[in-house]
Amino acid sequence: MEIIKYLGKRIVSLVIVLFGISLVAFFLGTASPGDPAEEVLRRNGVELPTEQQLEDMREELGFNRPWIERYLDWLENALHGNLGTSFFDRRDVGDEIARRLPMTLRLSFLAMAMTICMGIGTGIFMALNRNKITDKVLRGVSILLLSVPGFWLALFLILIFSEKLRLLPTSGYSGWQSLLMPAFVLSSSTIGVTARLTRGSLLKELGEQYILVANSKGMTDRKVIIKHALQNSLIPIITVLGNYFGGILGGSAIIESVFALPGLGSYVLSAIEGRDYFVVQGYVLFSGCIYVLVTLLIDLLYLFINPKIRQGAGL
Repeated sequence: MEIIKYLGKRIVSLVIVLFGISLVAFFLGTASPGDPAEEVLRRNGVELPTEQQLEDMREELGFNRPWIERYLDWLENALHGNLGTSFFDRRDVGDEIARRLPMTLRLSFLAMAMTICMGIGTGIFMALNRNKITDKVLRGVSILLLSVPGFWLALFLILIFSEKLRLLPTSGYSGWQSLLMPAFVLSSSTIGVTARLTRGSLLKELGEQYILVANSKGMTDRKVIIKHALQNSLIPIITVLGNYFGGILGGSAIIESVFALPGLGSYVLSAIEGRDYFVVQGYVLFSGCIYVLVTLLIDLLYLFINPKIRQGAGL
């Protein structure tokens, strides 16, 4: 019963956050520079539209109505699953997001798997070999991963693995091989963060009393870290990974654009370029919902992993 009350409070707070996200999503469209009526007319072949043509198009698109009316109509439609229709290709925004979502999901899950395996695995290895040469080298590598811009790393990997070695496709999607470079680029900085965070959290736990007791019983460092220290170190790591996953699942625009992947990121980039505001609004709202859902899942993981949090919440 206490768990239900706790989740109820969290859901109420997240609903308020979603309302704020809907306002941001709407005003990102209405407050952005440019006139969508002019863009639509130009795409229809009218290079120099008259003021009357612009007024007629604004009326057709609904932009001559007060913003509060447009927001309430848009919000009501969004609550019923209708995110509007693209100005230019007349496709349903929700259907297009659903069509492109699987590609972003594949990329996101692969990037997340790389982050967990390489980040946490490297962090554990660094903690087991603290202050040794391998630890120092890996700390330097993690800083390098944090420092290198994603687009530069993407171009470097394309040059090496596609142009020189010809092992992986340069761009587009032709199977899981096409996702290896984009996923690594997308996860590289978070791998560095996760590795350093895992190392620091484990070393902090190794100084606790229960670790000293485990060591006094003859347990090796490897067993102590895996069986005892790692679980108590997971809270900050899960926070980083959860926020990271919520971000990339919402869309990885730059990486998808560099590697020409037909996902959500490339979709919204073309919409921003063409001032297709319904697409931008729908994307921001969808991304916000994903982020809020991931946040709720992180809270549930906290309750499951750490009994102290359940006690602090009165559960």
